[in-house]
Amino acid sequence: MDKKLVVVESPAKAKTIGQYLGSDYVVRASYGHVRDLPKTKLGIDVEHNFAPEYKTIPKSRTVLAELKGELTKSSELLLATDFDREGEAIAWHLVEELKPKKPIKRITFHEITKPAIESALAHPRRISRQLVDSQQARRLLDRLVGYKLSPFLWQKVYRGLSAGRVQSVAVRLIVEREREISAHKTREYWTVEAVLKTAEGELTAYLAAPKSAAKAEFAKQVEAQKIAAKLARSALKVESLETVNSLLKPQPPLITSTMQQAAARLYRFSAKKTMKIAQDLYEGVELAGEGTVALITYMRTDSYQMSELAKKQAENLIAKKYGAKYLPATPNIFGRKVKGAQEAHEAIRPTDFSRTPDELPNKISRDHLNLYKLVWAQATASLMSPAKVETTTAVINGSDSARLIARGRRLIFDGLLKLNPDSEEQFNSLPKLTKDQAVKVKTVTPQQHFTEPPARYSEATLVKELEKRGIGRPSTYAPIMSTIVERGYVTKQTGRFLPQSVAEVVTDLLVENFPDIVDYDFTADLEESLDDIAEGKKQFVPVLQDFYRPFARRLQEKEKTVTKREVTEEATDQKCPKCGKPVVIKLGRYGKFFSCTGFPECKYTAPYLEDKFTPREEKEIAEEVKEKCPKCGGDLAVKQSRFGTFLGCGNYPKCKFTKNIVLGIGVSCPTCGKEIVKKSSRKGKVFWGCSGYPKCKTAFWDEPTSEKCPKCGNLIVKKRTGLTCSACGYQKAGVQSHQETQ
Repeated sequence: MDKKLVVVESPAKAKTIGQYLGSDYVVRASYGHVRDLPKTKLGIDVEHNFAPEYKTIPKSRTVLAELKGELTKSSELLLATDFDREGEAIAWHLVEELKPKKPIKRITFHEITKPAIESALAHPRRISRQLVDSQQARRLLDRLVGYKLSPFLWQKVYRGLSAGRVQSVAVRLIVEREREISAHKTREYWTVEAVLKTAEGELTAYLAAPKSAAKAEFAKQVEAQKIAAKLARSALKVESLETVNSLLKPQPPLITSTMQQAAARLYRFSAKKTMKIAQDLYEGVELAGEGTVALITYMRTDSYQMSELAKKQAENLIAKKYGAKYLPATPNIFGRKVKGAQEAHEAIRPTDFSRTPDELPNKISRDHLNLYKLVWAQATASLMSPAKVETTTAVINGSDSARLIARGRRLIFDGLLKLNPDSEEQFNSLPKLTKDQAVKVKTVTPQQHFTEPPARYSEATLVKELEKRGIGRPSTYAPIMSTIVERGYVTKQTGRFLPQSVAEVVTDLLVENFPDIVDYDFTADLEESLDDIAEGKKQFVPVLQDFYRPFARRLQEKEKTVTKREVTEEATDQKCPKCGKPVVIKLGRYGKFFSCTGFPECKYTAPYLEDKFTPREEKEIAEEVKEKCPKCGGDLAVKQSRFGTFLGCGNYPKCKFTKNIVLGIGVSCPTCGKEIVKKSSRKGKVFWGCSGYPKCKTAFWDEPTSEKCPKCGNLIVKKRTGLTCSACGYQKAGVQSHQETQ
């Protein structure tokens, strides 16, 4: 009876904690939540203060039985679930299920280390009802929206759809971004660049607009060529030189959202994968000779703070490894303006700064090592001195008042960039120049450009947008991403979210009929209300009442007035080739299609093409459609199935010939010389492969360019972080992808 029972969520966490506790403790796992609302009904009594009807999760019954058995042999119960709201709710549900007659203590810690565990045991507390109520309110709000609004979508669109308080807002963001892209009108413009020579070396400059430092833009090529020809004959001299020193200040340590964004950008991790790996690093991984070791602190946080003990350890490491000059005179401080910081007291950092990433190769998996590197480097850099950069701007005059501007950057002191050995590649200083110095022209080149629409959202940029708008919280980002894909609202192409027809239809339906549900400010205000409940400023029942009463009235009204036809059908000017009745565009489970209004008497249907291609791809498809069927001589037509777009014989079903749409990109295969084409895997993932397949199996997951790497000679590919070598990882200095600048 002297032993104490410690309950955590996972076996991995139990194993790590067990190493730090003596024989007086028994550590067991609850395997997450043990109770939840029933799956088959609403489970909320909306007439009686929204009382929830919790049910034991079937798979938890065996676990609860084992915990009850251990509890009878223990002197007290220690609840060590995660210290955020969800962890607090799990602890409360455990008490409700176990009904212990022994003393109950709640202990929390930000990291699974021996000092943190000992400190938690020395400072137990009670379960916070405010945090529990905040989590309950979130769960009940999500259930009310999901279980009330989803059946409405089944009636008005088709069965199987779902709506969510945050999910539907995320889908709206993606849909509206796609409409911005569709509405974008591409504009061609030209700029002029020159390579200039001096006795000290070469420099690159651009033609500036009159009375401005911006680049001069020309609507037509002939205008750019005309001024380029004049510049090539001009006598140039340096009009002015300006040198400015600036600081590259450290960024704060990682929080949940920035960790997900950085992992997506650098390693192409999904939010779900990032959180799974971070969970492993937090709970503990096996290290040879050391057992199970927790490598990072808690990974669901909005806070930029770090404990003084951790800061001291990191500062000692920086001074010892890099020198005292890499520590700032006054410590770096990072403010956090987001309300309701998940009750977290620290950012994500290593549990032990002295365990550098260099020590871990071959001890943990590559993915775990990459994420640990990210956490360690960002936390360490946040405490270092800023880098000092000297920027020189040279204004060079030519004939006809033409001005060329050249800029160079020189690294004076690397500071935090010491952690990145490749950082100097981004600096390109000018050769030595003096005022009134003559400069010769080597080349003057007109450069063609096209305005581009905003980029589609990636997981990283969508998380950033949700966080900026105050929608959702750290624990919700990864589930949102997974849900909108699994529900068929969006697909992912080259790492970007592409909305399906159903996403547009559902978004328009909700915006028109339930504007509050998908309103950005309203959703953010609800998040603030949940934070207020956690802080004791509001009670969860009034918050639910304020939301549910108008929502329920509107739902009842719209169920009567909105018809399925007005939501899922779109008129056309076409007539049915079979019966002559009007043809409409309908929305079905697998997308849009043409259908006769005479259904069910007339069952005429035809595929509706809604794939979004670039102008180059559309031209190539048009050329392929001009081909004749090699089997029967019929015309080939663009068709669509649930698996994508293809070319099919117009005499179907008599002739069933089909052909994949193969889109070339104008790049030759480095292995055999044939053209690289855009392809799609069986799972729908886009890649680029040699048209000579299967004889040549060269393939790229990123779009290749015709440019070759100066280091190894392999092709440069277009990654989201810029132009990068497909083999050695070399990144072209100073080049950033358009998508990452949005």
